[in-house]
Amino acid sequence: MAAKCIVGALIGSLGVAYVCDTIVSDKKIFGGTVCKTATDKEWQQATEAKFQAWPRTAGPPVIMNPISRQNFIVKD
Repeated sequence: MAAKCIVGALIGSLGVAYVCDTIVSDKKIFGGTVCKTATDKEWQQATEAKFQAWPRTAGPPVIMNPISRQNFIVKD
């Protein structure tokens, strides 16, 4: 009996949370708009090009031993 109440309350609360989230964020009942940077394809392409142009620098490969939490540098 208690399990049915707990499961029912959990499903009900998830449903209410989903409906509230959809109304507030997607329907924008409190006003507002989606920012231009999230909807502008040209801005997204320029940002992606900038990220790809950054130089990537890294040290040697490392293996971590999760038991002793020590890192070992792999030497070729």
